[in-house]
Amino acid sequence: MTQTQPPASGPALVTTAHERGITTLTLDSPANRNALSARLVDALGDALTACAKDPAVRAVLLTHTGTTFSAGADLKEPANPYTFIALMRQIVELPKPVVARVSGHVRAGGIGLLGACDIAVADRTSDFAFTEVRIGVAPAVISLPLLPRVEPRAAARYYLTGERFDAERAATAGLITEAADDVDAALAPVLDGLRRASPQGLAESKKLLTVGVLDAFERYAEDLVQRSASLFVTAEAREGITAFLERRDASWVR
Repeated sequence: MTQTQPPASGPALVTTAHERGITTLTLDSPANRNALSARLVDALGDALTACAKDPAVRAVLLTHTGTTFSAGADLKEPANPYTFIALMRQIVELPKPVVARVSGHVRAGGIGLLGACDIAVADRTSDFAFTEVRIGVAPAVISLPLLPRVEPRAAARYYLTGERFDAERAATAGLITEAADDVDAALAPVLDGLRRASPQGLAESKKLLTVGVLDAFERYAEDLVQRSASLFVTAEAREGITAFLERRDASWVR
């Protein structure tokens, strides 16, 4: 296995390793639970661009350090919503399969990353939540890859309640491909299959699978960015974010 070292200027937020055609990209910002900061989103986009250009890369495995795959948007250093949409679209359009490996918590925007991936496997310790509704906003831009793929009744329940749900329910809802006792054992035949597939076959098969998702990006991306931006500047959102940062209930909780 070859591994890319972090630059001398500071630790990498996304580390890269390569073994037998599979490039592993690891979200490596555990101090803020791999929150989607501007720097992390940029770093992941750069790593994916490199994977797209490298003929040695047959597929990408996206994983994480720590107990959280991603806590969602970094409220202190948020990524530009257009940049985050571009990242999700980059995953969908990448001519190589992107496989998510999850062992821990996934929240809000982090679920958007999973929705953009072609295959996602999580162990049974993992849990998920659309927490946006609890801070006065909505899972707007992440709906682009999610709503074409997630079972509608499950989306309605978890979007509206913000409650946590486990990996088994995530699999039933279509959010992930499989819930497993051992995530690496479950991924072994998947990665073996991708290694045996031809690059052209993978690229063309992925195009067939992502038509509906890309159509959602074309139709709704701008509207959802504007909707998200308008929500974040409201008094309710300011109260919700403040309550979250202060670890207290928001004023509307009864």
